Order: sequence, then structure tokens, then C-alpha cells
Amino acid sequence: MTALILASTSPYRRELLARLHLPFDTVDPLVDETPLPGETPLQLATRLAAAKARAGGLGRPDAIVIGSDQVADLGGAAMGKPGSHAAALAQVQRMRGKTLHFHTAVAVARGPELVADVATVTVRVRDVSDAAIERYLRLDQPYDCAGSAKVESLGIALLEAVESDDPTALIGLPLIRTCALLRHFGLDPLA
Repeated sequence: MTALILASTSPYRRELLARLHLPFDTVDPLVDETPLPGETPLQLATRLAAAKARAGGLGRPDAIVIGSDQVADLGGAAMGKPGSHAAALAQVQRMRGKTLHFHTAVAVARGPELVADVATVTVRVRDVSDAAIERYLRLDQPYDCAGSAKVESLGIALLEAVESDDPTALIGLPLIRTCALLRHFGLDPLA
């Protein structure tokens, strides 16, 4: 069987890919996630997913490698992983009462061939108080999630609505699109 590699250190992506019941290894793709000048959030997510898939396959040309990246888009401004309480607080305060888009790109590579897709999730955030935001941040500590939105946990209480055609995209890996890209390389979880 062809080796399958997830080029990610994300526990969320690892858990999602495990749902497909395909054996896989994980590698740290060591990709610089700094946005390029003038790059839109959608372009950033797409570029990083492809870079991770390519980097994860170095030295393993026969492996099928999955790379993914998610960028929160608030009015055209990229919101990445906050990394700290203060940054998360600022992100959620900016998001409250607004609609934003989470672009989750996935790329699958095998040798020089790469296919990719993007799932965009539209999210309406409630207009919550600073006290509610602080409670959420203390309990969930979403410092490793784009836009501080840990929707698989208490973060769901921040939201009014979620619109998506790929329900796992908001958690970090759009599995419907991932399955389609894997089938391109002859790997079907149901086969």
C-alpha cells in the first residue's frame, strides 16, 4: 500500500484524518507561514497548503502527502493563530457581531503532481460581552486555532450561524474535499 503522510503537527487535523480509517504518518512540514506582501487570506491558505504538501513529501516521492492550512478572513484581513491570550482576546473582540470567512485549503501531492481545493466556511459571530469572551478564552484556550475559534469545543457558543458544504472544514481539514483529492491518486477510504 502507498504511504500516506499528513504534513501537519495539528492534533485537530490528525484526529480528522483518522476518521477515514487510513493508516498514515505525520511529519512537521517546517513551512514559514508568514503572509507575502499583498497576499489575500484565500491566497495565503492555498499557498501554505501546497507548500506543506510538497515539503512533507521530500525524500518520499512515492508517498501521498496531505497539506492543509486555514486562515480566518475578516473583511479581507487575515487572522491566523493568536498564540497568546492577549492576541486571542483582540481577535475575538474584532470578530464579535461580524461575519467572517474561514478558508481551509487542502493540497495532496505525490511526487511532482499536486491537486488542491479550498473550502470556505462563513461564520456569524454573536455580539458577546468582554466577560463572555474572557470566560471562553479561559476555558478553551484556543491559542492554536485560526481566529481563536475552537468550534469543536466551547467556541461554538460564540456563533450565531455556520454555513459550509464541508462540515469538517471549520475544524481544520475539509474531509469531503480531502477524500476527492485522495481518489485522484487512487486512494479511496471506502475501497
